[in-house]
Amino acid sequence: MKNNSRRSFLQGAGLTAAHLLTARQVFPQPQAERAAALRRKIKITDVKCMIVRGTWDWNLIKIETDAGLYGIGEAYWGWGVKDLVVNKMKGIIVGEDPLNVDKLYTKMLMQSAGAGAIGGATITAASGIEIALWDLAGRILNTPVCNLLGGRFRDRVRFYRTTQVPKKHPEDPASWRDLVRQTRAEPWKWTAFKFQGDGIPPALDPQYEQPGHDRYLRNLTKNDIRQIVKLMETVREELGPDADFAVEMHWRYDVRDAINLAKALEHVNPMWVEDPVPPENPETMALVRRESPVPVCTGENLYGFAGFEKLIELQGCDGVHIDIPKSGGLLESKRISDFASSYGIWTAAHNPASPVGTIASAHAASAMRNFRVHELANWINWWPDLVLHEGPIWKDGYFTIEDKPGLGIELNPDVAKAHLAPGETWWG
Repeated sequence: MKNNSRRSFLQGAGLTAAHLLTARQVFPQPQAERAAALRRKIKITDVKCMIVRGTWDWNLIKIETDAGLYGIGEAYWGWGVKDLVVNKMKGIIVGEDPLNVDKLYTKMLMQSAGAGAIGGATITAASGIEIALWDLAGRILNTPVCNLLGGRFRDRVRFYRTTQVPKKHPEDPASWRDLVRQTRAEPWKWTAFKFQGDGIPPALDPQYEQPGHDRYLRNLTKNDIRQIVKLMETVREELGPDADFAVEMHWRYDVRDAINLAKALEHVNPMWVEDPVPPENPETMALVRRESPVPVCTGENLYGFAGFEKLIELQGCDGVHIDIPKSGGLLESKRISDFASSYGIWTAAHNPASPVGTIASAHAASAMRNFRVHELANWINWWPDLVLHEGPIWKDGYFTIEDKPGLGIELNPDVAKAHLAPGETWWG
């Protein structure tokens, strides 16, 4: 900063040059110098959470400070997350310097060890707060969040659009052609897609009456495989030979059935099969990956670096699919991605979040060297309107990082208030 602008910045924060302290551990240059001016001079005063009912119940988080600055974030949807945010995590970080993001994330987990701080809602709650802290840090330092994560490898993040099984006549290839056409007709010009392969057998036999079907088994019958392949062939025909699409499996299958399905899908050339077997056993995922002729992408149900470590060391997938507002927040996800990259494994982002979590996740994706594509999951028409954002959120299937402080967004209070979950109030 020039001297005049620097002096104005410090005075606006109620500080003087005498307050300069060292803060180079967290932020790269040139942000380190500005962080030094504010270190230990801004304190967290409150942590708030409200639930907005969108495609899921989105846990939106706000961190307030004694300087009047604030940051917003999002934790993955789920029961009990808000309770942890406001009744556990808040007391751990109030009074702290918000620029010490990694320290505060670590502190929240250390003081929540008895509540299971290696997975589940505890990690998710801390992740949402971590995201809000990064937004706040970006506002304090007047720079986009991705610049605080090491800088951007890309200005644009590619998205893929997840679809659902057609509600009418899911057995009919014409319904799947219509689904593809409708999705491609959306104004954001998606270049990649995902289709619910695992949703086909239950859609065709919702009462599990066909021979070999049992809702608690993880098997696929020959007819199941034939039906999935037929409809994914339809998708490929409609998309053409070059478009990217993934086939969802949602952890439904045993090893051999997952391998057989992957082999049967090879000729439609999906960009990956997703979560073919349950997530808790990385050895079985690695076995499927070794036998599958189709890339395997997995990870949305894993938490933190430790949750991904063995899977990556076993080379148990081709791509890690990190749900960033769920499994550790921005910095932890970058650590996971960097470690995966050292094994030749690329990164994608799972994402059922609101625009807040989605844009935060895209900032992390921008700072990951080996990042490929980011999800947009289930859709509601007012989704983009929840935030105030300069220009459209997507263009030509990509999200562009704006040169705005923090995440570059604000909540639209009218839209948020109109869609609060029952019993919720604006920021509690």
